[in-house]
Amino acid sequence: MRLSRGLVAAASGLLVAVSGCTSSSDDAAADPSASASSAPAEPEAAEIAWSDCDAEISELVAGTPGSERDVAFECGRTEVPISYDEPQGATLPLFLVRARWAQQTDRIGSLVINPGGPGGSGADAAIGSALTLPEDVLRRFDVVGFDPRGVGLSTPVECIPPDLKDRAIASEPRPTTPEQVDEAFALQREIADGCAEEYPDSLGTFNTVDTARDMDLLRESLGDEQLTYLGYSYGTTLGSTYAELFPDRVRALVLDAAVDPDDDPRAEAEQQSTSLEASFDAFAANCTGLVAGCPLGPDPRRFVEELLDQAETAPIPSALAGETRQATPGVIMTAVLSALYDTGRWPQLTQGLATARNGDAQQLFSLADTYWGRLQDGTYTNLMDANLAINCADTDPATALPEEEVRTLATEWGQRFPLFGAASAVQLNGCTAWEAERTPIPERDAEGAAPILVIGNSGDPVTPLPGAVDMAEDLTSGVLLTWQGQGHTAYPKTDCVTGAVNAYLIDLVVPQDGLTCPA
Repeated sequence: MRLSRGLVAAASGLLVAVSGCTSSSDDAAADPSASASSAPAEPEAAEIAWSDCDAEISELVAGTPGSERDVAFECGRTEVPISYDEPQGATLPLFLVRARWAQQTDRIGSLVINPGGPGGSGADAAIGSALTLPEDVLRRFDVVGFDPRGVGLSTPVECIPPDLKDRAIASEPRPTTPEQVDEAFALQREIADGCAEEYPDSLGTFNTVDTARDMDLLRESLGDEQLTYLGYSYGTTLGSTYAELFPDRVRALVLDAAVDPDDDPRAEAEQQSTSLEASFDAFAANCTGLVAGCPLGPDPRRFVEELLDQAETAPIPSALAGETRQATPGVIMTAVLSALYDTGRWPQLTQGLATARNGDAQQLFSLADTYWGRLQDGTYTNLMDANLAINCADTDPATALPEEEVRTLATEWGQRFPLFGAASAVQLNGCTAWEAERTPIPERDAEGAAPILVIGNSGDPVTPLPGAVDMAEDLTSGVLLTWQGQGHTAYPKTDCVTGAVNAYLIDLVVPQDGLTCPA
């Protein structure tokens, strides 16, 4: 299952807060009975209805880094076909945010952002990007993010109740015994059955191929002849799919933390387990190298394993007032995973693990809740629902592994990758019970497209560097940029990467293929 945090907005829950300032639609969908011709016509790009939501967003981000920038925000709604087989049929609404810097000059067009997931809010990412992207980029582009179909405020798919999400997060993170694997499979089936019941006919609507088609209509609605795009993690899957479908409409695509287009599910899961274990070792080495000493002792891995054993027999409470949950091993490992995405979270993880050992899991709950979009009132964003729905809709059922093979892998990988292997193996069964139409992602070479910049990190825990190498090789016009850094995604974290990407986005100056930037 692909997960990305990519570019995170400066404040959590932004879209929930600004939803009331979007322009309304009298009818979210056209007449479902509208008939399509025997030869479907090309879909027409609908106008975007923009409204001023600057005051609401500016208030939410006040005091955060970058909020002093004089940026104006607009919120928008538009409509796209539910099915591109019936482009004149029923439609669904998409939600957008556009940010424009007051000092913009010599405007090139729109820079469309996708933060990953699948399930990450592109509208939220536009807000965060307006506060964090280099001013050279903001000076030339409007920053536009849209919630893909099924995500955030764009007809969100919602089929996993909050209590079931709590149970999923708290479940055994290292299922190796037959009983533990049985429980994991049962939880997967319960989730799949609930989503099939909630969306008996439309669950397959939420897929990457149709989202790429939506993005082309948005490009046209924004008035851009070609697309300029910045996609992180899963956003590289979306961007490369767009390039495959519409190669002549590519101006510049930055695919940062590329998801390997070649790996079969087993190989991808195995490589990800390897990278996660290596990233944890990097976190541990960083801790033991602290001048003041590591709060986790000389062996952080052993510390975590002992904490997991402690939580298995006696889940750890939180000192936060009103918190009734107790941290199970599943919560602890979700917190660890959350922190590995960003080295800036390593200090919080270190302190959170240490205080949990002393009986307070408050900081671990904070990391785990951030990872899956749990809000303070116990509800969730629809990140988990959308992530599962889109991943499964994109999956070819023919690639599913037999259940017995998954069981064997859980045991084997649990030994090879002690913290992450068993969960990665069991996730290979995640879409087996999924009852929905599938739209597998096509092979991608994007022949005829302008140069496409692919970025990979040598220390990426989630989308390992070989994926970026394969992506750049598969794309006819792919150019590889490598960052020798830790964490997930690279731009705009260092001068070397930032300079290369800025020159490409603004002036279409393509860096040398194979350029490597130091950590």
